[in-house]
Amino acid sequence: MGSFSDVYHVQHVDRPLDAVVRVPGSKSIANRALVCAALADGESVLRNVPGGDDTAAMLECVSLLGASVTVSAPELTEVTVLGTGAVLRDGPMTLPAQLAGTTSRFITAVCALGSGRYEIDGLAPLRARPMGPLHDALASLGVSVQPGGEWGHLPVVIEGLGAPDAADPDRNATATNTVQMPGDISSQYITALMLIAPYLAGGLRIELTTPLVSRPYVAITAAVMQSFGVPDVIVSDTVITVASGRYSACSYDIEPDASSASYPFAAAAICGGSVRVPDLGNDALQGDAAFVDVLAAMGCAVERGAGGTVVSRHAELTGITIDMADLSDLVPTLAAIAPFASSPTEITGVGFIRAKESDRLGDLVAELRKCGIDAVELDDGLRVQPGFVGGAALDTHHDHRLAMSFAVMGLRIPGMRVHDPAVVSKSWPDFWLALESMRGGE
Repeated sequence: MGSFSDVYHVQHVDRPLDAVVRVPGSKSIANRALVCAALADGESVLRNVPGGDDTAAMLECVSLLGASVTVSAPELTEVTVLGTGAVLRDGPMTLPAQLAGTTSRFITAVCALGSGRYEIDGLAPLRARPMGPLHDALASLGVSVQPGGEWGHLPVVIEGLGAPDAADPDRNATATNTVQMPGDISSQYITALMLIAPYLAGGLRIELTTPLVSRPYVAITAAVMQSFGVPDVIVSDTVITVASGRYSACSYDIEPDASSASYPFAAAAICGGSVRVPDLGNDALQGDAAFVDVLAAMGCAVERGAGGTVVSRHAELTGITIDMADLSDLVPTLAAIAPFASSPTEITGVGFIRAKESDRLGDLVAELRKCGIDAVELDDGLRVQPGFVGGAALDTHHDHRLAMSFAVMGLRIPGMRVHDPAVVSKSWPDFWLALESMRGGE
């Protein structure tokens, strides 16, 4: 049994796995759906809502802005939201995003639809994360954006434009708002603008000044918006357009989180045997569901069906060279698998992940080296050679994805210790229980 104190001692296994692991709902989808439900007309019911810190922060913020939120007890799995119709509670108020990047960015944009002063703030690590492109875009739309310190960081005060009058007969005839946005940075900025775009008079045209990365996340946004009654979203390589409209309340089932599923799938790749994740099937919205194709290229067997996905490994793992721009959250997961392959693994296209919860290149490489792993940081990625020396005490750098990636390595490397194990609560509070269930009985 692992320790749930400030250090988690991972117990390694000496046999192939045979496990079924249920993962929480997608926090990416949940936070998009919560914004749509909060702005919608009427009452929505969201099912399979994850219980992580990011979702809790979003629920608190939409409640403060006037949505009526009812959470099923005892677990956060079903949430009923009576929407505001985009008529938000007036400021002044402070909206606490805690450590949640999606919440801070989405809510900052939502406040543009309100009236009064809204201060969006977060804990110290979130204050350090960049917000500049979103703040620039909102300012170009005429929103008052007042930084509490350095421009492009939290805290920030937004003075909103107020939602347009839906009964205005000239609303759709209004010239479309246009903003310019780099495409090769976090898609959360783009999503934040897309989510409020239906309520901007004339809609919104986002012109991408550089190629679009993380395109699957933009596709998720468009799919969720369509489920809530806004189908007129067009995504191309250079332009994203959203017509004016209104969200309609609906009943919405959130699929399992494909990013979280990468850890039990990685465990199967590292330890051998098989792991099944129910309900994450071949109709998944999330781009990260394609991670199993990466594992297949390394020598794993993958079975996808309507009821879930199974990853198995019964032969040697081989290294891979891959551009992970569209799977950037899973760079730590693949880096954790790479030392167990028979040839090197090189990851490219992900220089932008240095500005995530941690420096997901520099910090990741530094921690892997503590285990004697030959890992090298590249300009836009990293290279990992096969082999390791042994377990070590690894720092998580306030990053849930580093913590979970190091944990699955510890299933094969004896003596692995993970500092600050509670950091997994950001996306998967029950991760450590799931890890132990994968190990099974001795």
